[in-house]
Amino acid sequence: MAIYPYRLIKAATALVFLMGSNPILWAQSPPVTPAPKKEMPSAVSPSKAPEAAPPKAPEAATGRTEKAAVRAKRFMVAAANPVAAKAGYDILKSGGSAVDAAIAIQLVLNLVEPQSSGIGGGAFMLHYTASEGKIRSYDGRETAPAAAKPDRFMRPDGKPMEFAEAVVGGKSVGVPGLVRMMELAHRNHGRLPWAELFAPAIKLAEDGFEVSPRLNDLLSKEQQLIKFAPAKTYFYEADGKPKAVGTKIRNPDLAAVFRLIAQNGADAFYKGAIAQDIVAAVTKATVNPGDMTEADLAGYQAKERDPVCGDYRRWKICGMGPPSSGGMTVYQIMKLMEPFPVAKLKADSVEAVHLMSEAGRLAYADRGLYMGDADFIPVPVTGLMNPDYLKSRSKLLQMKAPMEKVEPGVPPQKTGWNFAPDRAQVLTGTSHIVVIDRFGNAVSMTTTIEDGFGSRTMVRGFLLNNQLTDFSFNPTEGGKPVANRLEAGKRPRSSMAPTLVLDQKTGRLIAAVGSPGGSAIINYVAKTLLGILDWRLDPQTAVALPNVGSRGGPIELEQGTSAEGLKTALETMGHKTRVIELNSGIQVIARPLKGGGWVGGADPRREGVALGD
Repeated sequence: MAIYPYRLIKAATALVFLMGSNPILWAQSPPVTPAPKKEMPSAVSPSKAPEAAPPKAPEAATGRTEKAAVRAKRFMVAAANPVAAKAGYDILKSGGSAVDAAIAIQLVLNLVEPQSSGIGGGAFMLHYTASEGKIRSYDGRETAPAAAKPDRFMRPDGKPMEFAEAVVGGKSVGVPGLVRMMELAHRNHGRLPWAELFAPAIKLAEDGFEVSPRLNDLLSKEQQLIKFAPAKTYFYEADGKPKAVGTKIRNPDLAAVFRLIAQNGADAFYKGAIAQDIVAAVTKATVNPGDMTEADLAGYQAKERDPVCGDYRRWKICGMGPPSSGGMTVYQIMKLMEPFPVAKLKADSVEAVHLMSEAGRLAYADRGLYMGDADFIPVPVTGLMNPDYLKSRSKLLQMKAPMEKVEPGVPPQKTGWNFAPDRAQVLTGTSHIVVIDRFGNAVSMTTTIEDGFGSRTMVRGFLLNNQLTDFSFNPTEGGKPVANRLEAGKRPRSSMAPTLVLDQKTGRLIAAVGSPGGSAIINYVAKTLLGILDWRLDPQTAVALPNVGSRGGPIELEQGTSAEGLKTALETMGHKTRVIELNSGIQVIARPLKGGGWVGGADPRREGVALGD
């Protein structure tokens, strides 16, 4: 397979957009084009305490490039980097399945987008089988080592560590799950040989790939990575400057790892020399050494889970269940808004932002109290998705004013619940992949190493995750255990929300969507679903809508977009607001309302592209 330099594939992708973006047959209102506006003066509430600093984004913003929707008749991929998307496109063109393409994309992302995901991390995947109309979900979330204890990130003085203090080194590294999960999904849904899926990434690692503008920009902003070998020599020049855009990087160590896994399956990663080197990197880290063992790696299991699905208007929305909170919380937001005439509201209106944010406040309250790893706590999944419960919660919403106080609800089937809410806002350096193959099968997969560049610990050419910082640092609150507290073998709660939408009556796939973005992923996905399902926007227009919403606190309005202009009106209603970076990376493929084939959209905030045939 030929390797395409970044500047050439970017130009080719732009040409695909221009040639392939036929007028989309959505019956849509005029497109909502985010346009920078000056921030309006905020309303002053002298009696209220100043807001806490907004949660740090897992990856910094690196600019915006407007894109056109892409149309295809047979198959399509959308991924966070054009080189990775091209690898998946080629796999589909050669007859591969959606899972085959997703694996090839992921392996290439490990090289070209190393800050976000890779074999040192984990993932969640939703798969739709067209011939059966069935959705299956796969859990490749990292686990805590057997030696891990709930007070792992507590200081001797009884106070929790700061995130920056905990994230770097070996203590934050969870047992990686991605490779086992990919193998399990391929066993069930693959068409091409396992080893063939590694060929694009192996060649790219050996021949070299060009540093993209986003990778260069993030390296320029990164402060920790340069302190640690071998990451320092891999990503930076001798003078300490990040390798420039267009610089070719080779990674023979990772190519050798890929060859071993391609030849011998996931066991090559979880047992033997690679596992030994992972353990050594974790336990001998110069900062925060960890306690992972070879037995932890050898015992890791990827799991097939039941997806969480619920009806919304004439569609069925399906997402990832525990240990992710994403699927349930996205669905709650949508269902809480269902009784309201959402379609009649303008996407960029005060009313729409108010309603979505209020629904978010309720949904995130339930998330903080009830959601975590269901192998360890009795997550009331059915109750949280119950239509009558959500209808009763929806009655708390008002169109003219915000709720004065928001508390978690009491869902049905909740028995013996004795946990405290988790108020932490976790970060996730993440990527998302969506694929539709020629057979109509689909993958929506969110993949992560947690913070940007993970734990900054590099071994054999790949970065290790810092996923254990997704657990609550405080194991108890008010004398009660926190549902998302750290325990040996437990999987940390996630916000990742790979989503598939079906037609209720026919079971036909309507859309596949997902995003990176830490705990804001949930709002990004909900926004995109509202755009496609209620406002009848084409996928690219829906993705490009300004990011807005509440994660339980103030309404967050995306800096540099038309959302800033809503600040004064929202505050006049009684809301607290803040204007911040909301750096999503949404990928979506959906059916047009009229005509056949697929339409894809990639977030203008990152380097992603959609490619199809």
